[in-house]
Amino acid sequence: MIESSNVPAFEGIMVPMVTPLLSNGELDKKGVERVVKHLVNGGVQGIFILGTTGEAASLKPAIKKDLIEISCKEANGKTPVFVGITHTALEVSLKLARSAKENGAVAVVAALPYYFALDQDDIFHYYVKLADHSPLPLFLYNYPVMTKSTIAPETVLKLAKHANIIGLKDSSGNGVYFQKLIPIKQEYPEFSLLVGPEEMLAQAILSGADGGVNGGANIFPSLYVKMFEAAKARDFEKVDQIQSLILEISNGLYNSSPKSSSYLCGVKESLYFLGICEPHLAPPLLPVDRKHKEDIIQNLERILLNIRNV
Repeated sequence: MIESSNVPAFEGIMVPMVTPLLSNGELDKKGVERVVKHLVNGGVQGIFILGTTGEAASLKPAIKKDLIEISCKEANGKTPVFVGITHTALEVSLKLARSAKENGAVAVVAALPYYFALDQDDIFHYYVKLADHSPLPLFLYNYPVMTKSTIAPETVLKLAKHANIIGLKDSSGNGVYFQKLIPIKQEYPEFSLLVGPEEMLAQAILSGADGGVNGGANIFPSLYVKMFEAAKARDFEKVDQIQSLILEISNGLYNSSPKSSSYLCGVKESLYFLGICEPHLAPPLLPVDRKHKEDIIQNLERILLNIRNV
């Protein structure tokens, strides 16, 4: 296996972008343009399409193709675009990677195939083969709730040696697991280590991580950039101030309903209220009911007032 190169690590906020959809399930193309513009203007360091927040597993190939094209075109090199290529079939993932390359994306992101439970030997050889054939650098994506398998720290260490594997996004929410990844970052400084759950963003950066892939940055991109900058500068007063807002976003927008779609509804209803894109979800997920939509908007209005003081 090729040893790791000295490519600088990605650092900052990589937004897991929503996929704007119309009521008929087709892509809201104008919405995509507005979301990308919103994120670029918010100063984020990266835009990650076709991830979990982007509902990638529920989208047909034509939507994925158009989303890659429109997102890369609208970003226009001002903000790097990362493309999710997670799929149960390796060749489908590589086809997405080729499309990402053709449209100007800078890297791809892949969680594990999510049907069969995999052992660590399976995981290692899968990612090596994917990285060997991908035309773009690859981020690993650890999300055991969705895939049934965890990329063990020992496996991450082995994969970090590959020249075309440049980092890992961890959405496990497992603080002990994440701390076990920090020595890998110390051994391979060019290997980017990003955290998914935004409630953990500040602590992860203070521990040595490079940044976050945080859903709330769809709504408030500049707020999450400020959190990244405050944590990097070890400005603990600012970190505490923003952390309270991030917890308010998590509690007020993502957990307003017991439905499994509550997080995605919180993000998309917020963007709809702000006039950025339509709020529709991809089947099989259904929206929250009218009462909980009203709760989301009431909480959003309160959060918007509080953010003015940051």
